[in-house]
Amino acid sequence: MNLSTLNFAPAVPIPDHLVGEVQSKLAYVDERIASAQISPAGEQISIDLKQPVAESERSAIEEKVQRVVVSMAKGAIRPKVQVLEDYLDRSTPFVGDPMPELMQRGEIHREADGIYTLGPLLTRLIDWFERRFLDLADSFSAKPYRFPTLIPARYLERVGYFRAFPHSLSFATHLRSDLDQIDAFAEGAACDNHDNLNVPPERFAPIQTLLSPAVCYHLYFTLADQLLPPQGVVATAVGNCFRYESLNLNSLERLWNFTMREVIFVGAKEFVLENRELARQRMQRVFEEIGFAYRVESANDPFFIGEFRKQAAFQSAFQLKYEIRARLPFKDGTLAVGSYNYHQDFFGRHLNIQLPDGSAAHTGCVAFGLERIAFAFLAQFGFDANQWPLSMQEILQ
Repeated sequence: MNLSTLNFAPAVPIPDHLVGEVQSKLAYVDERIASAQISPAGEQISIDLKQPVAESERSAIEEKVQRVVVSMAKGAIRPKVQVLEDYLDRSTPFVGDPMPELMQRGEIHREADGIYTLGPLLTRLIDWFERRFLDLADSFSAKPYRFPTLIPARYLERVGYFRAFPHSLSFATHLRSDLDQIDAFAEGAACDNHDNLNVPPERFAPIQTLLSPAVCYHLYFTLADQLLPPQGVVATAVGNCFRYESLNLNSLERLWNFTMREVIFVGAKEFVLENRELARQRMQRVFEEIGFAYRVESANDPFFIGEFRKQAAFQSAFQLKYEIRARLPFKDGTLAVGSYNYHQDFFGRHLNIQLPDGSAAHTGCVAFGLERIAFAFLAQFGFDANQWPLSMQEILQ
């Protein structure tokens, strides 16, 4: 028996449309898990452990895995996927994985899991897309904002983020304002063989802030307890976002620290929905110009296990989220590089953002992951400038 591997059948059948979702959540089951795989048909689960464990511990890990499976898959109904655009079959000149070439060129440097520095090529490529996204923002006369990287814990609590996405949170704290604790830290702080900073937790102050998981939240809190102008609010901002994804952090596809550009709409329902649709149509022309291979389809946010079925079904039923999924030829798959989102009056109600008639405001946003879209572009067009769209060839010169 291989004491470092667990193979077993799921407690309930896992529908094929949920295999990826369930597999991604298995990364959070136990710190001893090195990798987790579910067969495409969902009938077999394979767990690789970082080291051999006793039989009783193996049973405990399997029990936790089955809790995830049952919670997410039991009674699950396949959502109806609505496709608004489908250009996945566009011909693109490159089929390789960009990561080895980026590493060889020194274009990326991995500092830790999900944390990379980016070189000149990727930076210029991101800047090119940023200009297109800023053109989109300008087409709505969006007002520019700059938001902090930190966000108060009380803000996220007010909108239920701790319950919906606890697995992805990144906490920020600091040493207590106590001379003895600061001196003790300065004298003894060191990283162990696993790069963990060994510091007694009592040296840290209570957690009051987190690293922000999204850009648009800051605008909604800025507007909290206010009456909106009759014309509504349109804003744009770019910012660092943080969503921890455990074992799922790999390449530029999934980053712990990533950059997001958003165009945000706050106002009446019709105002938000009409502008979300206009934004999609305008970005469609941009993607057509460069021959980008992608699809826009209905989707759901990565809610955690306890909230997944209820919230995902709700988003699907009301068509609240559409993802821009770019083709990755090297793996015959797709990657979400952006989204068109509608939150109904959720933030309006929870944050008391009022329309002139006193009703709760509706919100929506268009969001683009800058590192992801640059990565997807390289996965489709490679590193030969002659194969790039004419409007982008100057980036490689």
